[in-house]
Amino acid sequence: MTDDPCFLSAGELRARIGRRELSPVEATQAVLDRIARLQPALNCFITICAEAALAESRRAEAALMRGEARGLLHGVPFTAKDLVDTAGVRTTYGSLLFRDHVPSEDAVAVARLRRAGAILVGKTTTPEFGTKGLTDAPLFGRTRNAWSDRHSCGGSSGGAAVAVATGLAPLAVATDGGGSTRIPAACNGVAGLKQSNGVVPHSQAPDAFGNYTYVTPMTRTVTDTALMLQAMAGPHDSDPWSIGLPVPDYLAAARAEGDLGDIRVLYCLAPSGRPVAAAVKAAFEAALRRLADLGAVLEEMPGDGFEIEPLWRVINHTTWRSRFAEMVARAGDKMSPSLVRQVESASAVTGTDYQQAMFARAALFRRVQGMFRRADLLVTPTLLRPALPIEQDLFDPIEIDGALVPDLRASWFPWTMPFNLTGHPAISVNCGFSPEGLPVGLQLVGRFRGEPALLHAAALFEAAAGLSGRWPPGL
Repeated sequence: MTDDPCFLSAGELRARIGRRELSPVEATQAVLDRIARLQPALNCFITICAEAALAESRRAEAALMRGEARGLLHGVPFTAKDLVDTAGVRTTYGSLLFRDHVPSEDAVAVARLRRAGAILVGKTTTPEFGTKGLTDAPLFGRTRNAWSDRHSCGGSSGGAAVAVATGLAPLAVATDGGGSTRIPAACNGVAGLKQSNGVVPHSQAPDAFGNYTYVTPMTRTVTDTALMLQAMAGPHDSDPWSIGLPVPDYLAAARAEGDLGDIRVLYCLAPSGRPVAAAVKAAFEAALRRLADLGAVLEEMPGDGFEIEPLWRVINHTTWRSRFAEMVARAGDKMSPSLVRQVESASAVTGTDYQQAMFARAALFRRVQGMFRRADLLVTPTLLRPALPIEQDLFDPIEIDGALVPDLRASWFPWTMPFNLTGHPAISVNCGFSPEGLPVGLQLVGRFRGEPALLHAAALFEAAAGLSGRWPPGL
């Protein structure tokens, strides 16, 4: 068993702090020292909160010594993606236009983690306003993959995934609007959950009723995902989807106990006609065998009807145009060219186009609901190839086993976008590695508001795969 706090799970840190075998100050200092050492190479933080974090850790230690009641995450370090508001801590949204912005209030998810005793150590990188599945921006440059300096960490929660994967904090607040938690989780070999609408209130969503974006947990293990979700979940007046929702015992659900006997799984390698890297295909087939060994009943489903990127783009890019068009007109030369191009691409979308897309969103939800009449889980690869080269541009083709394929979103992560629109919970867990040592992600999708059953299945798979103890080399 390691004595380095940086290599402990949040659950183990919590237990050792509670037994007074490890102090919050020791845990926080260890993480900050490791951040200082690795940040120049990884570039996964925009802001590091060293002084404030150490002050908070000293208060946490004093409370512990006084015997005061402890929160669920007392003394456990965490990071927050720089899209998520943090009171008194610079929050740039990855943009030069907000490089000195300091919010006055925490986002609900952050406030709840802090109330549970978690200690914020820094704000992680995001492309400008989280607008692509790669993590780079004029504000900070590029964030490298945890496993390879030649590859992208994915995005848009790239910094969060890299920080978790390399021991820079066991818990990370991320976001997901089309796969932005699950994509980097797959690229960096960690666990990334996009929960159902309202399970974690999204107090910053500009359209609370039509929302398809989520504030999410990013962790190394499924058990830590459950721990983080336990602290973040619950109703809040800012989010109509959350009102009236109970908070299940996620920690109990995520125990890797029992099996998947009689669990019905519908699986598909790729939407019809989409090429898949051989490494992904091999890891996916091995994952299916593990699920079967756990007792799951597997049935292949057709891949037709899941080419929804054009639908997602109409809804998403009109949202971005509504939010950012004025900024582009005023200061587009200081913004990411990919963001400017996406905002401009929505200029011809009409109100009727948008409403038709919302009708199609409802139809997609009903279709997926219908699939759960005969299944308990849907299973797909998270990505159709491992991490892309670090210099990849959003608008360039991607390479899959030597062939160039257009449309990065539709060709790389077609399986993540559907469940942002339908609201069903989906988690990416590591299921193997490519021959060059890059992680491969498996996506499990559960019933609407079915997080406990999804976490249980993911925890069983994770334990069977035995990959969560593997760390990136050379770090």
